[in-house]
Amino acid sequence: MGLTMDGTKQQRRGNTRQRIQDVALGLFAEQGYEKTSLREIAERLDVTKAALYYHFRTKEEIIVSLFADLTQPIEDLIEWGGQQPHTLETKQEIVRRYSEALAGAEPLFRFMQENQATVRELRIGDTFKDRMRGLRDILIDPEAELVDQVRSVSAMFTLHAGMFVMQDLEGDSEKKREAVLEVALDLVAQAHEHAHEKD
Repeated sequence: MGLTMDGTKQQRRGNTRQRIQDVALGLFAEQGYEKTSLREIAERLDVTKAALYYHFRTKEEIIVSLFADLTQPIEDLIEWGGQQPHTLETKQEIVRRYSEALAGAEPLFRFMQENQATVRELRIGDTFKDRMRGLRDILIDPEAELVDQVRSVSAMFTLHAGMFVMQDLEGDSEKKREAVLEVALDLVAQAHEHAHEKD
């Protein structure tokens, strides 16, 4: 896993399409999505508008492509999780990998939080909700008590809260991520143990 994570980072830097996405996201965060023009994105990248057009015709296209690229690991995770046995190890591995996927997509999620109208217009939110449901379905034991189903779903939202709510708390960001992950793993373990006490 470690290898691919570094590999993608290297790749992201070298690839023009991805450089455009990263610079655009930076500008959107700095001055707002509405106020940013394609011309400014081209200037910041030091390329012509025509060169930018070769990859993306609109700002919307940039965001939609970013969303597709950065949430692909979540899609892969759902596919992987669906093929695994429904064990505690599998569920905890899903939570760990989801934590990594969220960390990789953090700037995008911040954009989604700050630009909810745009997110609604572009239908990004709908796709994201579908992915959340897919994850929920592989984390939950359908035969578990409702309270344990809630615990499993809460593990996901603990990771989301960790991304947004914990940001401005004191402390090292890596330590915060580990603490949040520990709580999420605990929730999954509790839910799993209760569901299987009856076995």
